[in-house]
Amino acid sequence: MNTFFITGTDTDVGKTVATCQLLRGFAAHGLRAVAMKPVASGCTTVDGELVNADVEAHRAAGNVPVPDELASPYRFAPPISPHLAAREAGITVSLDHLAACAAQLQTLTDVLLIEGAGGWHAPLTDEADMQVLAQRLNAPVILVVGMRLGCLNHALLSANAVAAAGLPLAGWIANRIDPNMDRYADNLDWLKRYLPAPMLGEIAHTPDAAGGTLDTPAVAQLIA
Repeated sequence: MNTFFITGTDTDVGKTVATCQLLRGFAAHGLRAVAMKPVASGCTTVDGELVNADVEAHRAAGNVPVPDELASPYRFAPPISPHLAAREAGITVSLDHLAACAAQLQTLTDVLLIEGAGGWHAPLTDEADMQVLAQRLNAPVILVVGMRLGCLNHALLSANAVAAAGLPLAGWIANRIDPNMDRYADNLDWLKRYLPAPMLGEIAHTPDAAGGTLDTPAVAQLIA
């Protein structure tokens, strides 16, 4: 069973795009691949149910149908930090419940990708953040680096924080969120040199999670 926690150098760096491309890559190897979004903000109401665009993208990219209550245990309408959205809704996000949902998903799939919200220290509750959840799940981490000005600092800080948390950094993905980034190749070379994990691949500039497959030798090595 392969489980990975997907985090990013910041909000809106393309974690969902990367997660979906990884799902399609793992599926291409004949594996059952599913993603989980533990807490999803910014949902819309469809037929009386809260629906999240990231979760729907996961569903389309994965190849195993799973219940909504496992794939997306906590959903909130306001597009705000999960701990604030939960507080406004009068709901307490339970790490025990999230861990139980992840455990159930692990019985249904070969690869489980757990996509966090925001960055590594984004608050999940008033007492816990995404790091605490990743530690609870004891999952190797994949870091999505949003390639834009400032990414070198954010990437190294994130990698150091993952190491300090006692979790392995399984790899990182360069996502070109700024198509006009100056010295893109130079920045990419710096990250390859200083990040203490293999680069799993590059994602060209795209705001759409519906296309593309990340299937490189480094990705294949994750599941070897």
